[in-house]
Amino acid sequence: MSGETDLIKLYSGRILALAADIPHLDRLDNPDATVKKRAPLCGSTVTVDVKVEDGRITGFGQDVKACALGQASASVVGSSVIGATRAQVETARDQLSAMLKKNGPAPEAPFDGLEVLMPARDYKNRHASILLALDATAEAMEQAEQANCA
Repeated sequence: MSGETDLIKLYSGRILALAADIPHLDRLDNPDATVKKRAPLCGSTVTVDVKVEDGRITGFGQDVKACALGQASASVVGSSVIGATRAQVETARDQLSAMLKKNGPAPEAPFDGLEVLMPARDYKNRHASILLALDATAEAMEQAEQANCA
């Protein structure tokens, strides 16, 4: 019964509210880069489109097919990503991974809302889904920068 209670706590009202209200669900018509990431264990996917100007995200779209935890993560990323640099996105990705896997602190602003996912530390099978949005965004930023330099 304890495991079931822990799982219910994991899916808190705040996580479910974030999952129900994901920003930027419209894909971009002419993105600088598009990246699709998949979590092999659960099959969750996130596809991200970015527009980048002067090293900052100016346009963002995402298609999220993930569990509530992956959706909540994508919601926080979507609400925080406009204006972010590649370094900020990569730092947030690394900090989120450390928070989940090494009991590190929550990511810094503007991605500090990801602290809501701290209870997921004990659910290793959900970590990949939670990381999808930032993984895809970081790779899309890298691709966009390479395309803009060419």
